[in-house]
Order: sequence, then structure tokens, then C-alpha cells
Amino acid sequence: MIHKTKAMQTAHAGSAHWTLIDLRRSAAGNDDRRATADEAAKPSGWIADTWGGDGESISTTLMRTLVGVVVERRKAKSVWADVLWRPVSVFVGTPVAAPWTPLGFDDEVTVFYAGEAVIELHRTETTNYRDNLASGTPSVWVGMRPTASQPPSELPAVTADPAEGEALTDAGSNLVEAVPMPSDIVDVVDRFIAEHHVERPFVKRQRN
Repeated sequence: MIHKTKAMQTAHAGSAHWTLIDLRRSAAGNDDRRATADEAAKPSGWIADTWGGDGESISTTLMRTLVGVVVERRKAKSVWADVLWRPVSVFVGTPVAAPWTPLGFDDEVTVFYAGEAVIELHRTETTNYRDNLASGTPSVWVGMRPTASQPPSELPAVTADPAEGEALTDAGSNLVEAVPMPSDIVDVVDRFIAEHHVERPFVKRQRN
């Protein structure tokens, strides 16, 4: 059984479930982390990319959002390591808790809020996002990179692109885990695909 820390107490004292709901600050106190007034129609927490003075986008990133990352530390059953780390979930919202705040524990596992990361949506990667949603189990890929000091890991990337998630494993020291994509991110990615996806015809190369 996971024991909750104060940071993990739910708003309903009688609830048997522990949630991350009280890690989030109220939107009123985080206007500087939210979309500007001209982006108010976009889903909460998502902002459009910066545009250049000539009206052209600076990059292929059109939307980005901050997410909180939750990881677990588990006692290892190995002579080569004392503990094992892995990401377990992400959530949309601005946490009250500081990075690496313990959220719950039992004899084998301690759960931590590891910190914030950014998910970016690129108009050039809509096919990959579409394949992710079509898989039936939409995922977000979270990268963890061990450090030689405290905190024990950093978060190099969080992505909704399966190809980028696979590329994160190219750095041998990175730990990459696919975790469930929250439903509010699924909705935004789905709308992003509908707005920006362009079907590219397959062109067969001619042999010389």
C-alpha cells in the first residue's frame, strides 16, 4: 500500500484514491504561466509559438505546454543496483510542490514529483501524433537522465511523438518510458492534427 505524504492528500478526506489534484495551483495565481489574452480560446496551459516580425513562424513548434512528471524509485532486486527509477505519469497543471517532493511510499516504492517539462507539438510531426492516438493506448514518452549529484535525475525531454521518444534512447544513459497520455492532452493533440495535418503522397523513386 502506498502511503500518501501531505502533498498527496486529496480534497475528499474519505476518498480511497490518491490524486495529483492538489499539486496544482489555481489558474488565477498563474497568469504568467498561462496563455496570453489573445490565446484565451486555446486549451488551458497551451500556448502558440512565437512568430517573427514578418509573420512567419520561427520554428515548426506551434504549441507547447508545461506538464508535471511523476517518477518512482523502487528497491532493486539486483547485485548491480540498489534502486531503480522510472517515470510513471504526467499531468497538466502547475504544481505547488517543489521538484523531487515525495508524494507517497511503501516498503518497496517511493513516488516523487520530479519537476516540470515541456511537450511541444510540431506541424511537421502530425503523422506520428496521429499514429500515437490511433494505437488505442496514446502515450507520452518521458526521458530521465541520471546525474552524478542531487537531484538524482534530470528530465531532458517529454514528447507525444513516438519517433522522438525512440530517439531519446540513442543516448545510452537515458531512461525512456512510455506513460499514459492524459485525456486533456489527447484532446489537444487530436485537434492539432485536424488543424495542421497535410497528407503527403507517396512518391516511388525511379531507378536509373
